[in-house]
Amino acid sequence: MSAKYKIRDQHGLNFLTCTICGWVDIFNRAEYRDIILESWKYCSEHKGLQIWGYVIMSNHIHMIANTKAPYKLEAVMRDFKAYTARRIIDSLLDKSIPESRREWLLYMLRYFAHHHKGAQQHQIWQHDNHPIELYSEKVTIQKLRYIHGNPVRAKMVQKPEDWIYSSASNYAEGHGVYDVKQLWTSFEEDSWFFGDVDFPTMD
Repeated sequence: MSAKYKIRDQHGLNFLTCTICGWVDIFNRAEYRDIILESWKYCSEHKGLQIWGYVIMSNHIHMIANTKAPYKLEAVMRDFKAYTARRIIDSLLDKSIPESRREWLLYMLRYFAHHHKGAQQHQIWQHDNHPIELYSEKVTIQKLRYIHGNPVRAKMVQKPEDWIYSSASNYAEGHGVYDVKQLWTSFEEDSWFFGDVDFPTMD
């Protein structure tokens, strides 16, 4: 993996992007989005993962995340991708589960596996996570607003909190389909709370 895409601070906040190979729209179906949520919950309970913001789009995921010591964010993300890939592929191969795009999706995922080294027959995720260290409150807030604005920019909803598979509703309404650790106390006002987050001192 290129040093450009390595996570340098395993326990500090990172903005991560996980993209489906070829930008294939895997997450058009709720069943596959729910696999993501299930894996995050497991990683949170057993691998120290903390998610502070997220959005699941049709072919990629944005997250603000870190891990608690001694767990390493890079290792948790590797395990998360491996598990969710297996679950999605198993669902696609199971013909008892309705899927109108089954043959096309499996063909595309075989195509991308063929063009990468490895023994797997199908490849779901691009290898890198495009990590960006969030070194200040200002940068973190900018990234969180960017995450929440994704479905609005894609013209899927009018308000960020209307997209169910996003942490925008957690911040706006206090609850969502996945419980995140919140960075601030008010969705509309600049009332930030960073009590559990350590940012480095910037000279």
